[in-house]
Amino acid sequence: MINYEDFRIYDMEVIATDKGTNSLSGQCKLTILVTDMNDNHPEISIKSFQSPVKEDIAVDTVIAVVSVSDKDSGENGIVDIRIADTLPFALRESSDNYYELVVSEPLDREKVPEYDITFTVSDRGSPPLSDNETMTLELLDVNDNVPQFPQSFYTIPVMENNAPGALLSSLTAFDPDLHENQYLVYFIIEKEIVNTSMSMLFSINPENGNLYALKTFDYEIEKEFLFHIETRDSGVPPLNSNVTVHIIIVDQNDNPPVIVSPWRAHGSVVEEKIPRSTDKGSLVSKVIAIDTDSVQNSRITYQFLQVTDATLFSLDQYNGEIRTMRMFSYRDPRHQRLVVIAKDNGDPALSATVTIKLSTVETAVKAYSDMTEVPLEYDIFSDLNLYLVIGLGSVSFLLLITILVTCVLKCQKPKPSKAAPPSRNSVISERNSTIADSTLVSNDAYWYSLFLAETRKGKLVVIQPVPKAGSRYIVSSLPRSTGLTETSDSAASTLQGSTTTGSSSS
Repeated sequence: MINYEDFRIYDMEVIATDKGTNSLSGQCKLTILVTDMNDNHPEISIKSFQSPVKEDIAVDTVIAVVSVSDKDSGENGIVDIRIADTLPFALRESSDNYYELVVSEPLDREKVPEYDITFTVSDRGSPPLSDNETMTLELLDVNDNVPQFPQSFYTIPVMENNAPGALLSSLTAFDPDLHENQYLVYFIIEKEIVNTSMSMLFSINPENGNLYALKTFDYEIEKEFLFHIETRDSGVPPLNSNVTVHIIIVDQNDNPPVIVSPWRAHGSVVEEKIPRSTDKGSLVSKVIAIDTDSVQNSRITYQFLQVTDATLFSLDQYNGEIRTMRMFSYRDPRHQRLVVIAKDNGDPALSATVTIKLSTVETAVKAYSDMTEVPLEYDIFSDLNLYLVIGLGSVSFLLLITILVTCVLKCQKPKPSKAAPPSRNSVISERNSTIADSTLVSNDAYWYSLFLAETRKGKLVVIQPVPKAGSRYIVSSLPRSTGLTETSDSAASTLQGSTTTGSSSS
């Protein structure tokens, strides 16, 4: 078999001899040229190959050197080499039939950890022959990825009255690097709040990111917390990232309503007075309760728990106003007992009660003013108040005048009569009398003003010397509580005196 690749030219001598008695011969030289056929496949040879390489290898870095060959000649021996266009590599011819494999794009191990690079060679024969060679390039990890949380912001609801040490959430980050480059550590970034720190309220497992509560939370005291959690890998240099955590304390219905109006001591009954003439629809009282729970749980409604007469009063379930449904009649009891319950909207609902004792009075004074805007002058100077002021002022003025007149009369000294001779009076006190007054006896034309310190059964008699014939005794009863008073016909008695003895006239 002739093979162009073995021998391309054959040289030979050809001798021809006839068959005569004296044979004759002749010779010539024959050269045979073998024509090449495309019967050989192209070949590829990898001279050098670097694997594995770091993923952060620079662009244009040579990874491998390959050579190609084809035993055929001419067009049949021209070899073309190529790799897949999707690979981040390129072939660069360095010399005849020698090529370098270089990095054409940045590599990322986290996206493609290794590459299978197939070199394909083909000649230009007809038909063309081809061959291929595959090699695997492995990438080494570098710490080029920051740890990532699934979310950038976490909102974590926590029910109040939680148990200390309760698991709140698991904040697990992911690092696509390998080995120590993906080993993460979690910790809370410290933040001072009201003389405490977040590490005293929460803790996080440094290995898996589990977040725990260290204390029991109360919605009425602390409603929310905002802080950051950081995670860091163990690469060189270490990379880190953080996430914001918003802890929202969820309210429980753990606070019952507190009745603040009408005010009363704990367990006592509220007493209100209203006029019996109160009109229909008048405001009698208003119950106000507050609840420190959240908006939903603190929504309060009011109801009658007990009522003496259900036809007499109405209660607004939303604002707690108690109003009359009709006017009072003579048949209605004077005292009305109302028990109002204030109930919140929690589950289960909590409640508080207040007992109001209403007493009707026969007066025009309003027991409970209507809760509408009334001018200030009306509140202070009502007609009734004006009458009371005038009455008290009049009584005080009369009392003052009486005291002044009494003092003036008491301090006044009577002037003795010039025509009357000096005489000596005798004073006799009789204690056996049952008449609670004092008796003054005199024959002069003026009065002696005399006051006794006796109480109740004292009786004073003043006796002048024996009067002349025809003279009269004038006796005046003086109440013990008065001073000098005038003698009237009804208060004075005229007694006829006897003229048994004579006295010298002055």
